[in-house]
Amino acid sequence: MNYSYWELKEWFANIDFTIVGSGIVGLNCALHLKKTYPKATVLILEKGMLPQGASTKNAGFACFGSLSELIDDLKTHTPEEVYNLVDKRWRGLQLLRENLGDKKIDFQQHKGFELFESKELFEDCLTEKDTLNKLLKPMFKEDVFSVTENVFNFQNSYNKYFSNKFEGQIDTGKMAIELVAKVQKLGVKILNNISVESFIENGNKVAIETNKIAFKTNKLCIATNGFSNQLLDEKVAPARAQVLITKPIKNLHIKGTFHLDKGYYYFRNINNRILLGGGRNIDFETEKTTVFGHTKIIQNKLEQILKDIILYNTPFEIEHRWSGIMGVGKQKKALVKQVSSNVFCGIRLGGMGVAIGSLVGKELAELVN
Repeated sequence: MNYSYWELKEWFANIDFTIVGSGIVGLNCALHLKKTYPKATVLILEKGMLPQGASTKNAGFACFGSLSELIDDLKTHTPEEVYNLVDKRWRGLQLLRENLGDKKIDFQQHKGFELFESKELFEDCLTEKDTLNKLLKPMFKEDVFSVTENVFNFQNSYNKYFSNKFEGQIDTGKMAIELVAKVQKLGVKILNNISVESFIENGNKVAIETNKIAFKTNKLCIATNGFSNQLLDEKVAPARAQVLITKPIKNLHIKGTFHLDKGYYYFRNINNRILLGGGRNIDFETEKTTVFGHTKIIQNKLEQILKDIILYNTPFEIEHRWSGIMGVGKQKKALVKQVSSNVFCGIRLGGMGVAIGSLVGKELAELVN
C-alpha cells in the first residue's frame, strides 16, 4: 500500500498498546490505559465503519438479569456465582454512569418489568422470588423483585408481573459517541474499516497483519466478543440477536424496560416507538452466526408479540430491522485473561455488554499493566 512517511510515523510506529474492537470493552480498555499511562500510544482497530458486534446495536437496557433469568442461572451456577454475576453487572453499570455521566447517555430509571405468557411460569418464579431477594439483599440493601399488577394493560399474558426498581435504560448511540469522544480527547487513535487477520509474538513485540498494513505493537488487547474465534482459540460462541423498531405511535403509555420468556424477548419505549428484540431461543442453531441479518421465523414471532401482547388493538408499522452479534459460552462469567506474554483478551460478555462492558474493559487494561 502507498503509505507516506508521515502516516507510518504517526499511526503505525512505536505503538505501546493496540486494541482490536472499538465497542464498549475496547473503548473502556483504551480509556483506562490512557489514564494509567498518559504518554502511551494507544491504537484501536475496528473492522467496521461503526463498531461491529452489539455495542451500538443493543436495546439500551441498563439491566442485570430478570427474575426468571437469575432463577435459571441458579440451575447451572452456585448462589455465590450468581451473586457475583449480578455484582459485576451492577458495578459495571455504576462505572458506565460515572465515566460518562447520566445526562450524556440519557440514563433513566423507570424500573424493569418481566411479563409471563403463562400463569404456571409466573407462579414458579413467585416461589423463588424471596430466595433471590434474600441472595441479593447484601448488595441492594432491600428487595429487588416485587409483584406488580398489569398497569400497562398488556394482553394475552398473565395479569401480574414482576418489577425491578433498580433497572434502567440508556441511549446506546449517545453512549458510543460519548465514549469515542472521551478516548479521542485523551489522544487515543481509532482506525475504522481495518481487519486484523493474524498476529504473532516476536520477542517483546507482537507483529500484526491486517487487510491494509502490517505493523508491530508492544501489547495486543483483543475485545471482539462474538467474533473472538476468528483470532483466538477460546470457547466463545457467536449469538445473533434480531431487533426491530416501530414508527412513532401516538399516546404510547409504556414506560420502562420489559422482559418476556426468561429474557429471550425484551422491549422498551424509545422516542414513542417500541423497540423489540430477541427470539434466538426458537432457532438457536441458525442464530449461532457472525453474519448480520434477520430470519422470517424470528421476525414473524417478534411481530406476533407486538400485535398480540404489547400493542394489542393499536395500529403500528415496522420502520426498521437490524441485528447484533453477541458472544456467549456455557458459563456466563466474562473471559478476561492473558493469552500469552503480550496478548490479552476481554470477551464473552453473554449479552450483558451494557452492564459489564465498562468493567471488563477496565479489568482488561489492569491485566495488561
